[in-house]
Amino acid sequence: MASRNSVKIYIDNSFYHIYNRGVEKRDIFLDDQDYSTFLSYLQTYLSPKDEKGLSEIIISKKSTPEDKDKAVKLLRLKNYNENIELVCYALMPNHFHLLIRQRRNAFNHLMNSLGTRYGMYFNRKYNRIGVLFQDVYKAVYIETDEQLLHLSRYINLNPLRTLNLPINKWNEAPYPCSLPEYLNKRQTDWIKTHYILDYFIKKNPNTDYENFIGLPLDEAIIEKLAIDFDID
Repeated sequence: MASRNSVKIYIDNSFYHIYNRGVEKRDIFLDDQDYSTFLSYLQTYLSPKDEKGLSEIIISKKSTPEDKDKAVKLLRLKNYNENIELVCYALMPNHFHLLIRQRRNAFNHLMNSLGTRYGMYFNRKYNRIGVLFQDVYKAVYIETDEQLLHLSRYINLNPLRTLNLPINKWNEAPYPCSLPEYLNKRQTDWIKTHYILDYFIKKNPNTDYENFIGLPLDEAIIEKLAIDFDID
């Protein structure tokens, strides 16, 4: 019998909540560099690849060997910009949440690439061997606008809720998340906030996202979508 969230429904032009955590619930992020590296990998996979610019670096006489080597690796790296969009995220010490929109069936490839690459980085940095993540990532298909909105709030508030911080103290949380993008405190072009924020402009203009995330969490809606809701 399949375990909860182990069966993944791959549907084009759909939203998914993706989650994974460290083996034996161990931490997978130990310092700021780890968080930054994971996000930089995500950015590389989900941003348009500048093939012309990278090719120019490789053939340029002004480029250093290190620059050329880096450009070659980036040119060879898989890219999912045309298939996957990141809507929001939260990185916690021993797990992460991603809310993504899949244009075409590709998030399985993205997660395999991301998990393998980050695992190699982590093992090399901390001189360890073996798997980093507990299991294959978990994924939940988002069926309705209501689910999408509530899940975005759940993910964006994950660091604050863990530390019992109010929304106006978002910058005091040491764990990276996309909440600043949703509060208009930071702009990141590869995080696609419009899928959530446009809802309030077009369908519910009487409120905004900041007011929405201040409302009580609807556990009946979120427990089916937040994969870690009953296991943290």
